Amino acid sequence: MIISRTPFRLSFAGGGSDLESFYKEEEGAVLSTALDKYMYITANHRFDHTIRLSYSKTEIHEKVEQIEHPIFKNVLQKYLPQGGIELISMADIPSGSGLGSSSSFTVGLLHALKGYLGKFQTAENLAGEACDIEIKELHEPIGKQDQYIAAYGGLQFIRFMPNGETHVDPVVCSSDTRKKLEESCLLFFTGLTRNAKDVLTEQRSNTESKREELRSMVNIARKMKIVLEKNSKLEIFGKLLDEAWQIKRSLASNISTTQIDEWYSRALRAGALGGKILGAGSGGFLMVFVEPTLKNRVRQELKELRQFECGFDTQGSKIIFMG
Repeated sequence: MIISRTPFRLSFAGGGSDLESFYKEEEGAVLSTALDKYMYITANHRFDHTIRLSYSKTEIHEKVEQIEHPIFKNVLQKYLPQGGIELISMADIPSGSGLGSSSSFTVGLLHALKGYLGKFQTAENLAGEACDIEIKELHEPIGKQDQYIAAYGGLQFIRFMPNGETHVDPVVCSSDTRKKLEESCLLFFTGLTRNAKDVLTEQRSNTESKREELRSMVNIARKMKIVLEKNSKLEIFGKLLDEAWQIKRSLASNISTTQIDEWYSRALRAGALGGKILGAGSGGFLMVFVEPTLKNRVRQELKELRQFECGFDTQGSKIIFMG
């Protein structure tokens, strides 16, 4: 039996510049951190030649071609077409909540199955192959940031180059700065889950007309990195986060909603400096950035929402059990 553990993520700024429609013309960049909430994938030998898959539903098949789940099907066709395996996925958060669950699943599945087959994988191997599967083979309208932060973990500045390369650069800051950044992030679950495909399809089609806005978001991500690496006051970081959110809201018609805008405005009135809806938009988690001493005021203001306690992950996808 093999169990992989792969983190979810929180993206601060730059989302959208990891779409090929943007970075094929100019460098994209995202500032992102992995969270200590995870996707777990278990791979175990099955007593016969059948395939049993357990996720939000259960599938049992004689042949790989019968599998309904597209990512399971794609990966098994490549690496274990003869079957005889049981694969189980479990997660700390629901899918469709804006924390990169689909890509964490793909990275974690590759890690668990490759481990089951005795194949060592680097973070670059996992992220690159997960991108190929989701974007090139399954034609999902997504970018490349989620796969890389899931595989690498940590607090990273990820650059997307016109030649197709992806560079993952750790953000080097003091432990005090990192701790305060972590303590300043509050997550609230809106209770709304959505299919990111709808939001991202419109955003991708708008890339050319919104290129200047995306370029501004890349510049904000760079400024955020500098703030952290210079160990500057995080008040600056929070205000940059608000600036990035105002731009992101304009990238597609369905990124925000009247209800989300109301929650965000109330958080600002209670003392938050900035924030955003995580992921593509329209629901999932609302992240607000607030001085730790004012967190209770924001919690009280948004008391109808469920607060989600989490911290930062530093390790990325890893095998946590072999037996």
